[in-house]
Amino acid sequence: MREGEFPPATTCRLDGWEPLWFGLEPTGCGEEELARLRRDAARRLRERFPNGNVAEDQVVGAVRKLFRSAGTDPTRYRPSSEALARRLLKGGELPGIHPVVDLNNLLSLRLMLPCCVVDPNALRPPFVLRRGRAGESMASLRGPFNLEGKPVFEDAMGPFGTPITDAERVRVDVDTAEVWLVVYAVAGMGGTVRRRLEELLVEAPVARLTG
Repeated sequence: MREGEFPPATTCRLDGWEPLWFGLEPTGCGEEELARLRRDAARRLRERFPNGNVAEDQVVGAVRKLFRSAGTDPTRYRPSSEALARRLLKGGELPGIHPVVDLNNLLSLRLMLPCCVVDPNALRPPFVLRRGRAGESMASLRGPFNLEGKPVFEDAMGPFGTPITDAERVRVDVDTAEVWLVVYAVAGMGGTVRRRLEELLVEAPVARLTG
């Protein structure tokens, strides 16, 4: 799906969230700079959280609060941004997966917001962010995933993502020519999100903004 308006109209049925869309086109450039940023990510994170406690971060606290409002315990099903940060703080490194996936992960760490990249050709409007229903599940990147009480993003074909994990059908691979980046932002953070993304694309120009 690329025709029509961008960003696509989205209905948000969860108070306090501001889902944001960005179009990205891989450039085939900047991968050396991206590798440097990946190697540096854990060090920067440890400087930011010297005691290893990401829960003290204001944005992390706000996202946790939104999870609880939707019906999810954020200490059991952690926001993807917090889960990634915790892995790095325990001594891990940010792996190289795919240039736009790596960019997405770096953005998520800088913002401490859940972010994902999806193949727009796998999506169909309309788009709704809502609470998961009883008995609802999706085939996620980590296998069958129970959606009840979780923030759920859906299109006309059903759920395609959550701020915890994404659906297998929207996976980005080496043949994906255009990508949409989705940020599960806290309401009011739109300007900050775009600035951080633009900064990253200057530091590692692996993609260009198309929307």
